[in-house]
Amino acid sequence: MGDAGAAEAVVPAAGAVTSAAGAVVSDEAADEAVAAPAQEAVPWTPPSWDQVVREHSARVYRLAYRLTGNVPDAEDLTQEVFVRVFRSLPTYTPGTFEGWLHRITTNLFLDMARRRQRIRFEGLGEDAAGRLSGDEPTPAQAFDARHLDGDVQKALAALAPEYRAAVVLCDIEGLSYEEVAATLGVKLGTVRSRIHRGRAQLRVALDHRRPRHSQPSVTPGRPA
Repeated sequence: MGDAGAAEAVVPAAGAVTSAAGAVVSDEAADEAVAAPAQEAVPWTPPSWDQVVREHSARVYRLAYRLTGNVPDAEDLTQEVFVRVFRSLPTYTPGTFEGWLHRITTNLFLDMARRRQRIRFEGLGEDAAGRLSGDEPTPAQAFDARHLDGDVQKALAALAPEYRAAVVLCDIEGLSYEEVAATLGVKLGTVRSRIHRGRAQLRVALDHRRPRHSQPSVTPGRPA
């Protein structure tokens, strides 16, 4: 199963229930557009649920995995994103749809990270370690092999959530500083600071990957 298929598999089942209704709405809108006078602008019609899932689920899952660093959290985050999209689609203002998805995904991730910072793990009980995810192979390893070095992903996961989000959006998703600022809802200076600090921490974490140039040997008594 490809990344798109895996991502679609974690999208809420509500899509199957509402896809038929969405198709009817799309058909009605299409009929109205045909009947409208040629000189009038055709009103924007929201994409159907199936279309959103088909075209954007892989992208949302990829970003969710980069932000969370593991498959279970990425799946949970992807589901939350599409639940939010499903609820907000009728009121969506036409614009950059991918940017809208970036904002939803990143903000939900930051909310998740803040919630977890308030969790006291000792309250989980003595068997908590057995119920937490272990180190056994997961689909994330195959995903890493095809998309991003696992060592880099581990370094990303060690960053504070705010730094990680800024670095992922800029250096992996390819957004400009201005787009990152709009996505995170912060000032441009804040984005620059977070990316600078995040990159600095990544350089330290990945220092062992930097090529080491060996120095030429020098024979005692002879000039180098």
